[in-house]
Amino acid sequence: MEMLDEIDKKIIRAMQGDFPLVEEPYKEIAAIVGVEEAELLRRLCRLKENGQIRKMGAVLQHRAAGFTANVLCAWVVPPARMDAVARCMCENPAVSHCYDRDTAEDWPYNVYTMIHAKSRTECEEIADAIAAECDLSERVMLYSVKEWKKTSMRYFCEDEDVCPSDCVLQA
Repeated sequence: MEMLDEIDKKIIRAMQGDFPLVEEPYKEIAAIVGVEEAELLRRLCRLKENGQIRKMGAVLQHRAAGFTANVLCAWVVPPARMDAVARCMCENPAVSHCYDRDTAEDWPYNVYTMIHAKSRTECEEIADAIAAECDLSERVMLYSVKEWKKTSMRYFCEDEDVCPSDCVLQA
């Protein structure tokens, strides 16, 4: 695996912030880093291919978007149907997360979905629809009662002007 050079570190710092909501966001990020857009994209691809970055994605501030009710719905899914049921669940636009987990003696639930809606009643209706569509009968619904601040890891933050003081890892 290649070592990160200073340009790679600048790119990682720049990608940790808010994504520019402009017509050509990568061009704007490239200008901040001091490289051409093609160079930025080439390096991002290489960092991804090398496993040095895993993903880039949006974080939905669901309450600000009007989704004031959300529930972690834990399901009992037969292991032989796991892939088909997961695909079925992921097709529902109200589901933001879907993942499998190990069970325990007193906890038989092996698939979790995060459902966002405008009310608890709507969450229940969505879960009922998923249960019907995916042919499932056992679930438990765990409603959020407090939203914790969402933060991401920050890397290469030796310069406090580049990264906020909550930086957890320095080069």
